[in-house]
Amino acid sequence: MNHYLITALLLCFSNVFMTFAWYGHLRNLSHRAWIVAAFISWGIALFEYMLQVPANRIGHEVMNVGQLKILQEVITLSVFVPFSFLYMKEKLTLDYLWAGLCLLGAVFFIFRTKIFSPC
Repeated sequence: MNHYLITALLLCFSNVFMTFAWYGHLRNLSHRAWIVAAFISWGIALFEYMLQVPANRIGHEVMNVGQLKILQEVITLSVFVPFSFLYMKEKLTLDYLWAGLCLLGAVFFIFRTKIFSPC
């Protein structure tokens, strides 16, 4: 399978765990002490790292660190917006669209040598 695709898939799954580790406790554990939420979040984050570390190692074979980071940010926003709207019941605003458009600009600039260079 393509290194780009494997990296993107692993980062997508990793981001699901990361988003729940970072924000899920705000909905599910708000009645518990913060230290309880922290330990539960660390446990969830372990699964995130089990996917994120191999994703970055595989991705680094075909991308530089800056490209990996921008890819990660695009995936993060792609996972976070549905999470925020569907799970956290937050209001969906146009600000997410503007943030996404800014990230598309970042993707263009960080990947433009790969996009416009001959194979």
